Amino acid sequence: MNRLKQHLTFANVVSCMALFIALGGGVAVAAGKIGTGAVRATNIANEAVTNPKLKRQAVTSGKIKDGNINAVDLGTGSVINSKLAKKAVTNAKLGNESVGTSKLAKKSINESKLGAEAVTAGKLAGESVSAAKLSASFYLQLIKNVSYVNTVSVTNNEPNKTATAECPAGKQAIAGGVRLEGELKEVATTASYPFSTGTLRTGWTGIAHESGAGPYGDWSIVTFAVCAEL
Repeated sequence: MNRLKQHLTFANVVSCMALFIALGGGVAVAAGKIGTGAVRATNIANEAVTNPKLKRQAVTSGKIKDGNINAVDLGTGSVINSKLAKKAVTNAKLGNESVGTSKLAKKSINESKLGAEAVTAGKLAGESVSAAKLSASFYLQLIKNVSYVNTVSVTNNEPNKTATAECPAGKQAIAGGVRLEGELKEVATTASYPFSTGTLRTGWTGIAHESGAGPYGDWSIVTFAVCAEL
C-alpha cells in the first residue's frame, strides 16, 4: 500500500479518469447557468418550443413580426372589439363583402361615415325614402299629389269673359294658364294669374275681351290650373 501511495500522483489520477471516460463513451457536461444569448434560434430544433413550454405572456406584440399571425392562427372569438386598437381595421384590411348588413350595429353608419356621393339613386330600393325619412323643412318644399283642373266660360258673342279654375280642397295652384276658343278675330287675353283665398292660391283666373266695334263672333275662354299639396 505504501508503495502504491508513492506512485499515486495528480497526473496519474487525471490520466486514469480520461482513459475511463474515453473507454466508456461518456460525455462530461459542466453544470451551471446558460449565459445570455448562449441559446440561439439555430440551436433549437423545429417545433421544439411548444405552447406548454412558453411562459405566460412570454410572446408579446414586439416579438411578433408583421404579418406572422394569420386567420388560421386565431382561435374562434379570440379577436373581439376590446382587443382592437382604434383605427386598427382599415379598408385595406377588409376583404370584399366582409362587412355584411348583419355585422353592422344599429345606427352605426351615419352621415359622417359616408363618403361624398356614396349613396346614389341606384343604391336605393323602390320607395325606400318615405316622407318620414325627410326633414320637415325639406318635405314642405316638395310638390305632392299633383292634379290638373280647368274651367270653360260660356260660348257667345259677349265682349268680356272671365273663368276661374279652382283647385280641390287641400291643394294650391302652382301654375296655370288660359286658352281661347271660337271666333277669335279680335279677341285677346288680358289677364292670367293665381286666384287667392286669404293667403292661399286656391285656383287660377283668366280674363279676355274682344276689341273693335263688332259685330262680335261666338267665343269662349278656358282657364286651367295645376294644383298640388304644399
